[in-house]
Amino acid sequence: MRGKLRASALVLVMAGTLRAQQGAKFAAGGGDPPDDRGSARLLYWNETADEAAGQIAVNYGRPVWRKDYEDPATFDAMTKGKVWRMGSNFWSNLYTDLPITISGKSIKPGLYFLGLRRSPDGSLWSLAFIDPVKVRKAHLDAFQIQRATVEFTAPMNTEAAGPGTVEKLTIVLTAPKNDPKNLALKVSWGHLALSAPLKVMVGE
Repeated sequence: MRGKLRASALVLVMAGTLRAQQGAKFAAGGGDPPDDRGSARLLYWNETADEAAGQIAVNYGRPVWRKDYEDPATFDAMTKGKVWRMGSNFWSNLYTDLPITISGKSIKPGLYFLGLRRSPDGSLWSLAFIDPVKVRKAHLDAFQIQRATVEFTAPMNTEAAGPGTVEKLTIVLTAPKNDPKNLALKVSWGHLALSAPLKVMVGE
């Protein structure tokens, strides 16, 4: 008799779960037109062996700067004490198959999702690194970056913005020709200008 009662209870629980799942509503976003994506990439070439020696790439969506962001109160409400997604649509990400350092922070080869963390007082910015495996398990969209765990950060320097406004988010990797291992990672958007030194351990 007990066995029959347990079985009946299990059937009721499963039926309730099934009804809950059947009652869930889903909507899909994205699709056409194609997203506006940017990619900053550096490829290192071993000229002696005539083969690739490694590469670094930052991939990101390019949101458009809006006039209302120029109001300090509006921009602060978006960024102060928060992690900003640093892009639009799919996660901004860093791929490297070489060991690197950003602002002295050691970063192993791999794929990382990225954000920008701003201190509560607004004075400090840092690049936030998020584990894509954990994001995938939680089914988090980049819009939900506040729910993602930041694994570690690398400080960024605030620079004087140039004349005019950078209409779309722009991320670049720059390397002097005579010193290709020491780079600068630069983020520009609207009147925001940030940079961080990036060193590549290639051929070491």
